[in-house]
Amino acid sequence: MNAPPPWQPSAALPILRLRAQLLRAVREFFAARGVLEVDTPALVRHAVTDRHIESARVQLPGHGAPLYLHTSPEYAMKRLLAAGSGDIYQLAHVFRGEEAGALHNAEFMLLEWYRCGFPMAALMTEVATLCTELLGLPNAPAIEHLRYTEAFARHLGIDPLDAPLGTLRERAIAQGLDAPLAGACSRDELLDWFMGARIGPALGHHALCFLHHYPAAQAALARLDPQDPRLALRFELYYQGVELANGFEELIDPLEQRTRFERDQAARAAAGHPQPAIDPLLLAALSAGMPEASGVALGLDRLLMLRIGAAHIDAVLPFPLARA
Repeated sequence: MNAPPPWQPSAALPILRLRAQLLRAVREFFAARGVLEVDTPALVRHAVTDRHIESARVQLPGHGAPLYLHTSPEYAMKRLLAAGSGDIYQLAHVFRGEEAGALHNAEFMLLEWYRCGFPMAALMTEVATLCTELLGLPNAPAIEHLRYTEAFARHLGIDPLDAPLGTLRERAIAQGLDAPLAGACSRDELLDWFMGARIGPALGHHALCFLHHYPAAQAALARLDPQDPRLALRFELYYQGVELANGFEELIDPLEQRTRFERDQAARAAAGHPQPAIDPLLLAALSAGMPEASGVALGLDRLLMLRIGAAHIDAVLPFPLARA
């Protein structure tokens, strides 16, 4: 089939109508649960420090220092939580550099929400309920909960927490990673490669699959597990081999959060990447007292791809970057 002319949308009009139906369903889902919809700025003053994410820099005439397009509304939403908002959600267009491919567009839509007082398990249950509806699955779909360590044992026969670095490199080479590259990778880089190239694509083909209890080094903004500080209270949802959501029991300790930001900056410096300044407003909000909460970000474009069986994200977007 020939592609439509560049001025036309890449997604067919029936798909755009289905997209609108899903957005309406999201709003109805949260309205029924008393969760407040919020709308925070896409243009922000601080980039994320996460070494795996590149923020888009914007020079806006008349505003001095560079600004950034947000990669997630997370920091702003946590400031609202600290201000007493209660449970909140947002449908946000977000922007990330250096990501391209069938599952990636530089601009995409995240559904992000936070539930005060929810442990990770309760949030996973809510994610499953919403995704069951949005994906058009049976009312009682098969759901699998799989620990990160169990996934590595099942698919690679190794323990990601205790296996020596040399063993991880040998296994990566055996799994197809270029030997010089494997030799240059850190432990966390190898674990990321295993997850992205070998384990993730094998998950969720018979059920919604929640992968949880990630290594502490991959905690991002999640609390560590008080029962085992080697692990973080973080989960991801996979369906049909595609990562759909990333969630945490949120870290609310400002000192630990600053330490993690500084660790991110050091990792970026070692890799020769720009080192964004730490966001002081988020730390101030945490210091003022953010309530205990769990939060999650869900990629709606990917979910719609799975709903219609699309092989490329362009099939669900009106105007992907090449047509923007």
